[in-house]
Amino acid sequence: MKRVSYLVTYLLIVQHCFSQAPDLSYVKTAMDKAMGQYFKPNAPGGSIFIEFQGNTIYQASFGLSDLKRNISFSDNTVANVGSVSKTFVAYAILKLQEEGKLSIEDNLVKYFPNFKNPSIAEKIKIKHLITHTSGLPDSRQITRDSVFYLTAKDAENFAPLLQTDALEFEPGSRWNYSNPAYNGLALIIEKLTGKKWQKYVEEKIFKPAKMRSSVITDGAEPSKGVAHGYRKYDGEWQEYDYGEYPTFCAAGNGGVWSSVDDLIKYTDAIAEYKFLPKRIIDFSETAWRPANWKGAKAPTHGFCWFVHTNGYELNGVKIKEEVIEHTGDQGGFRAHVFMIPSKQFRLIWLTNGEQFLTGTILKVLRDNNVL
Repeated sequence: MKRVSYLVTYLLIVQHCFSQAPDLSYVKTAMDKAMGQYFKPNAPGGSIFIEFQGNTIYQASFGLSDLKRNISFSDNTVANVGSVSKTFVAYAILKLQEEGKLSIEDNLVKYFPNFKNPSIAEKIKIKHLITHTSGLPDSRQITRDSVFYLTAKDAENFAPLLQTDALEFEPGSRWNYSNPAYNGLALIIEKLTGKKWQKYVEEKIFKPAKMRSSVITDGAEPSKGVAHGYRKYDGEWQEYDYGEYPTFCAAGNGGVWSSVDDLIKYTDAIAEYKFLPKRIIDFSETAWRPANWKGAKAPTHGFCWFVHTNGYELNGVKIKEEVIEHTGDQGGFRAHVFMIPSKQFRLIWLTNGEQFLTGTILKVLRDNNVL
């Protein structure tokens, strides 16, 4: 009787193990079907890359990058990555610290002596700008001055913050996402290097990562060789990027243009410590909890990425492992770089028609036991 019991137990364990094994044979079919709800042949498109346990399990592109010229979207299509750009700015700041040219403990008075209220600037350190914990209010009047902000660069976008009379909270005590904080960081890079911050990132990050297709906004968007962003209005696709969407010229918060192929190289370069040593990369992938933190929840932002130490949930999919990620959203463009280090999982996608894909992708992967 015991032998039968042991056999049944063994078979149940084996059955459970097989039932939980990733069903990679169905991933492509299921993913293609799921992506059909987002992409049509003659409409804005996108490109997706998924890696699991170090192997590519899905890579596909859909739709068009340019509706007027009928150009297909591919993994080499260069599109605006929105706020994923902030990771490049953050790494540039950490690179300058590694070179001994600054400290993230420096306060803002050192770089912006023209602050209206120097006592406020003395409280705020570079580390607060990187982690969105500065307390500086976003005092730009984008809606009222929308025409001005169509062409306003980093300096014009950061200038209103220099007039701050009162903080929203004490630096480090809370979190509030700030685009102009990264315009300020871009200006600090320029003050220290004596060159455009875009050039510094190209030399120190793009080049060692071999990101040969990537470019950074410096005024108007790149004039050729890139995708256009779109949104649907009254049933018709309309261009929605430079010239239609305010702050597109504010490069520090969202000025990087890259491809899925180049973003793969970027994340490879990070993992292989091509432009910063391991201790700095580890630091950049660690959530920072300031000593004076008063937020109701633990902070999920580090010195480069969002770091979900206690797991991540989206679209009903719960991931228990640590997740490191950053999204991008500007004009008609959307982007996401999403990593689960313990699973050697990497998801990178770009779209140009306001499509946000991660929730659906995670659901397909969960249903096929990948996650």
